[in-house]
Amino acid sequence: MKHRRIPKRRAAMAGAGVVALIGAAVTFQTANASENTPTPKPDTLSVAKAGKLASTLGKELGADAAGTYYDAQAENLVVNVLDENAKDAVESAGAKARLVENSLAELKGARTALTDKASVPGTSWATDPSANKVVVTADRTVKGADLKKLTSVVESLGGKAELRHTKGEFKPFLAGGDAIYGGSSRCSLGFNVVKDGAPHFLTAGHCTEAVTSWSDKQGGQAIGENAGSSFPDNDYGIVKYSGDTPHPSEVNLYNGSTQKITKAGAATVGQQVQRSGSTTQLHDGKVTGLDATVNYGNGDIVNGLIQTDVCAEPGDSGGAMFAGDTALGLTSGGSGDCSGGGETFFQPVPEALEAFGAEIG
Repeated sequence: MKHRRIPKRRAAMAGAGVVALIGAAVTFQTANASENTPTPKPDTLSVAKAGKLASTLGKELGADAAGTYYDAQAENLVVNVLDENAKDAVESAGAKARLVENSLAELKGARTALTDKASVPGTSWATDPSANKVVVTADRTVKGADLKKLTSVVESLGGKAELRHTKGEFKPFLAGGDAIYGGSSRCSLGFNVVKDGAPHFLTAGHCTEAVTSWSDKQGGQAIGENAGSSFPDNDYGIVKYSGDTPHPSEVNLYNGSTQKITKAGAATVGQQVQRSGSTTQLHDGKVTGLDATVNYGNGDIVNGLIQTDVCAEPGDSGGAMFAGDTALGLTSGGSGDCSGGGETFFQPVPEALEAFGAEIG
């Protein structure tokens, strides 16, 4: 970025929202301090506390907040802002402020343009607040006229979008936790949940769209039947347990131990996460984007996904993505493998729970 824009239309913000934010804090410094007042040092925050502060600041600042992400190394929240008044308010609240060029509305407009003009199989796009851009990724199948069209649309968006390439191929990982089998297909169990007082489990929707009855071993006795499914657009499914199959609220760590899961939560860009799947077992990485759109081809376009740099392979579909005891996502698909790396996308768990009226348990 060659310069910073400070829109005049935002210069008069001062307003009740910022006053209320400052007044609510115990250790906040006034946003109207003199020029000689040193800039407050960002607070050290856990991911959970950073997420809560991000939500508060987003509501208070409105259109003058342009996205947030978690700086895992510094352990603080970074808030993109569009003018100096918002910057002062963010710093007074204990977060790190970063003046950026593009507003969330402008990035949303860029995403809309991509959806309308560049819906090409083998592509994805997600808002990356650390880059303050919509990052568009093309897999190795995007060539010729499709690549030319995609490149043209991205270039027309100027500094609001960036085109990247991946050596792999975007596809659902149908083949994550423990293995579950349906016919000739293998997927992975995501999280055990309770719906209407009965035990169920979540997995990927592209798994439950293809299979209706599941077992815990190839050709084994059924342990559950599909109770709901949504794919494409979403990628979640729910299976109702049959019989007396044990169903602890845990994730297999593939080292002889498990991670207890007590709740579901929203992922944060920059957050360190783990993924458990029946093909590649346990791997970790970080969240790189939110609200991602992925075009797997054949009309299978999924929206609202979490983008990460965690690897996965076929058979990991549906598996658990989590941070500590918090369920975050269900493995959807991506590119690459766990030898060379790649991108993996996850269906957010809170959305699936809300859709099915279920809860972690």
